[in-house]
Amino acid sequence: MSESPLVLVAGGSSAAGIAVASALVSAGFRVLTVGSDAGRIGAAAALTGGAVPLVCDLADPEAVAAMGDSIHREHGPVGGLVHLVGGWRGGKGLAAQSDADWDFLHRSVLTTLRNTTRAFYDEIAASGSGRIAIVSSTSVTAPTPGNANYAAVKAAAETWVRALAAGFAQDASPGPAAVVLVVKALVDDAMRAASPERKFPGFTDVAVLGQTVVGLFSTPAVQLNGHRIELN
Repeated sequence: MSESPLVLVAGGSSAAGIAVASALVSAGFRVLTVGSDAGRIGAAAALTGGAVPLVCDLADPEAVAAMGDSIHREHGPVGGLVHLVGGWRGGKGLAAQSDADWDFLHRSVLTTLRNTTRAFYDEIAASGSGRIAIVSSTSVTAPTPGNANYAAVKAAAETWVRALAAGFAQDASPGPAAVVLVVKALVDDAMRAASPERKFPGFTDVAVLGQTVVGLFSTPAVQLNGHRIELN
């Protein structure tokens, strides 16, 4: 019997990371969940039912390369990467789109995506059902002056994923796919409990995100590769 696919969840300390890792574990995947803070990622992994926590600064290419070597030795090749590293900075109009916010978003969203996908691209491409997925924002197609930094960095991340998809399309194997999952925003039970008066219209529950990610691995690559899929 073949070993279950190994999926790396980047940004696993968040509510979305916990939900995605939990869904993957429940579906029988082997899961590595990565964060930059040992305490936070350890606590998050404990809530997933079996994901293995890893500590790494994903914005540091040397640290990512070292993590990749360790993963290969201890777990084998990675067959999926779900990139959830992010954060939001913005508001208050165009003049308030600061360089500090831009640098934060560029490092958190784009640099971590480039580092992780370059490190694991070849082995995901070689997997029969390899998948790379990111979560992007509806603001990419409807930017405002107040979220210009955020929307621009997310747009760059989407472009990077389309480049990965173009490479997968040229691969000899028809299996791998890179896909962009799009949300207005994410919501979880803690957010609802903190603001019981809010309705969170148009937000996507992190549990829905988790199940969507699981479904990517059984959906034909041709229906996913290079696509931008909006979630409700």
